[in-house]
Amino acid sequence: METVQPRIEASWLEQLKEEFAKDYFTSLKQFLISEKNHYQIYPPGPRIFAAFDATPFEKVKVVILGQDPYHGPGQAHGLCFSVPAGIQKPPSLVNIFQELNTDLGIPIPNHGNLESWAGQGVLLLNATLTVRGNQAGSHQKKGWENFTDEVIRILSRRRDALVFILWGSYAQAKTELIDSSKHLILKSAHPSPLSSYRGFFGCRHFSMTNEWLQQKGKSPIDWKLNNI
Repeated sequence: METVQPRIEASWLEQLKEEFAKDYFTSLKQFLISEKNHYQIYPPGPRIFAAFDATPFEKVKVVILGQDPYHGPGQAHGLCFSVPAGIQKPPSLVNIFQELNTDLGIPIPNHGNLESWAGQGVLLLNATLTVRGNQAGSHQKKGWENFTDEVIRILSRRRDALVFILWGSYAQAKTELIDSSKHLILKSAHPSPLSSYRGFFGCRHFSMTNEWLQQKGKSPIDWKLNNI
């Protein structure tokens, strides 16, 4: 039986086509169909693979790894830590902007839409790509982690000199998937208010990322977000 491929950017479809044919992904699709029939699911269907659509495979320079999409109305739009313009900035994102300001002197923007980062090669990847409304973690261990772990492995194997930014213990557990001899791995506490003062503030990951990219002959990321 022919596999129905998800709607995802062409270069990623080529890289991940074997994953879409695996049994776990078929089970995941059936789970999501069932969930959608009974619950509000975030992000909206066309935005589930938004991180891949915004950052084609060959354009990736940096990977920032999150855990789950936001589970409140209007928040999740497929990019980890990001919210659409007009939606209040969640606490972790407020802390990310505070560190960015301290690190590079970049003004704190009046919105939390990180699409301009994605367009420059920052893959904003959640480990789990969907969530049930108002139920954090509700789609964990349903198959998404298998999929996104393979995304990390493929990037590690098939690309060179990337930066992997791992905030918090959950993200740091992915270290074993990454070849540290060819990529830069940056680790710190999570930007959540619960842990940000335990090593996230002062980590300087934004400037360190750009220093590495420039050392490798790549253009740095313009982390500044224009006000809307």
